[in-house]
Amino acid sequence: MAQGMKRLGTPIAALLCLVLVTLVATSLLVDRAALRKAVEAEIRDVTGLELNVAGAIDVSVFPASSVSFHDVSLKGAGGAADPALHVDVLTANLRLLPLLLQRFEISDLTLFRPYIRVTLEANGESNWSPFIQTVARTMKPDADNHVSFSEIRIQDGVLSYQNAEDHAAEELQDIDFSLAWPSISRSFAATGQFNWRGERVDGSISFSDFVAALSGDRSGVKARITSTPLKVAFDGNVANHTSAILGGTLTVDSPSLRNALRWTGQFAPASGGFGRFALKARADVVGGSVALTNVNVELDGNVAEGVMTYANNGRRTLQATLAADALDFTPYISTFRLLASGARDWNRQLFDLNGLMATDLDMRLSAARLTIGASKLGRTALGANLRDGTLALSVGEAQVYGGIARGSLGIARADTAADVKAQLQFTDVDLQACASELFGIDKLSGRGNINVALAASGSSPFGLAQSLDGTATVTGHDGAISGFNAERLLKRLERQPLSGGGNFRSGSTPFDNLIVSVKFADGMATAQDIRIEGPAARITLTGSVSVPMREYDMKGVASLNTPSGFELPFVVQGPWEDPLIFPDPESLIRRSPASAPLLDAVKDRKARDAVRSVLEHLSGKPDAPDAAAAPQAESPENTKKNEADGEKPD
Repeated sequence: MAQGMKRLGTPIAALLCLVLVTLVATSLLVDRAALRKAVEAEIRDVTGLELNVAGAIDVSVFPASSVSFHDVSLKGAGGAADPALHVDVLTANLRLLPLLLQRFEISDLTLFRPYIRVTLEANGESNWSPFIQTVARTMKPDADNHVSFSEIRIQDGVLSYQNAEDHAAEELQDIDFSLAWPSISRSFAATGQFNWRGERVDGSISFSDFVAALSGDRSGVKARITSTPLKVAFDGNVANHTSAILGGTLTVDSPSLRNALRWTGQFAPASGGFGRFALKARADVVGGSVALTNVNVELDGNVAEGVMTYANNGRRTLQATLAADALDFTPYISTFRLLASGARDWNRQLFDLNGLMATDLDMRLSAARLTIGASKLGRTALGANLRDGTLALSVGEAQVYGGIARGSLGIARADTAADVKAQLQFTDVDLQACASELFGIDKLSGRGNINVALAASGSSPFGLAQSLDGTATVTGHDGAISGFNAERLLKRLERQPLSGGGNFRSGSTPFDNLIVSVKFADGMATAQDIRIEGPAARITLTGSVSVPMREYDMKGVASLNTPSGFELPFVVQGPWEDPLIFPDPESLIRRSPASAPLLDAVKDRKARDAVRSVLEHLSGKPDAPDAAAAPQAESPENTKKNEADGEKPD
């Protein structure tokens, strides 16, 4: 056995020695000049570009068969001044068996630290067009020159892209990629990694028919891009006769749409929503336009379906028609505050209006349920149009506050200020919910209609309040105004005008009909017609309201629906949240049988001096206060009568 192994090992060793001697001899006898020329010619045949070598050329046959070119530049056939490709070291690895027969065939190429320059002219032509045309020609089955190598590796490369039409410029760094087109199939695949805008990106692309894709004919294509901010996948077909045409399934996924937009150089809102994002759709791409059908999109937990179109032909434009079961807009308005935090003053923080200039938008959105902060809306149809810095929002119909809302809101950017126009109509709504959420007034109940037509301009909510112009009308029925009971108060003061107003700010005043008509000018709201008609009392109001200061300065008259027709003037002053409501003191004094003569008397100087002299004589105090203004106390009989009417003694 041992002798047999020895006899077998002898010829194997001899064969290995022969191979070694052959390799050494080939290394010594190879024509290095011919080898270099052959490699240059094959690269030229495959790429269609001239190989210019400014540095040294290293030829190695053993132990590895390769030719390395240093400081290499490739120039297009047209003699372009700037090289489309510059490589520090280009290494062509050779096939061993053909080399032993003195034939030079490249197995693969390695480009170390290449700088790839891609320029796209306004007519769609690229400085790489000759390369693409040559590769397509040489890879055809009936071509005279067939490609011997089918893989190119790129290490530590840089790609620079410039578009002359839109002046776009991008740069990919630290590229490690492998490009392969197996000779036994028509496919092509490229996989690897690169750095773009500070993020490491894994990318891959494959064509089912590489020759057809290079020729502009239809070919299957799959592409994947994976990074921390964004993941994109496309699976479909591509053709490129006059412009790129793609069709297939597109999926996009991002943990934060805001971060993804920033990373890709798009406008991103500073805060409020735009978090988790996912999209899946049928995509058809023609040039710079993308049409998405069968769209299923998710943003911040909101899911909608429909169609979308995106175009980037000089200016970005997004069109969409989407429908959803339930939407929550609260995240997008959470950072917008009309009032200063923890205060009763308007917010003075400046608006961020940059988003109005980012992208043109035309969107139609419908939802069965819509949530905006504390507001809960039923079936709602919305429209949004943004063009040239002007945003127009329209509400076709929204079920809100138990009624229907329609209207429009326009926001236009004027330097740092926002020009705002609003026209809103609320039909048969719950007045308490509507007035509380829209105007911060929570003392009104009932049902009715609200019509608002307002315009303002400012760089903050406070600026808008200062310049507010327009009109507002409210018509209501079968409701009440909380904070005072007009009927009880009027009856009490009718009997005893000076009995006091301890219960004036309690209870509520019911009404059958409510009419409010207000005109706004430079932030001041002036009452045009304010009437409250109830079953037992009527109230009219005049005066004004300061919107910037959020304060009332109004006068009114309350009267009983009785044969006596008792009337009481009163005043409303103070902040919106908690105004002071008190009767006119002169009117009460006049209605008091004991005090009215004194009030008339003190208007005459001689009578006033005479009254004062009598009072001083009786009291013996020359500095005694004027007793004419002292109110008359209620008698025990009157107090009992008030308690019988359901009032508490003051």
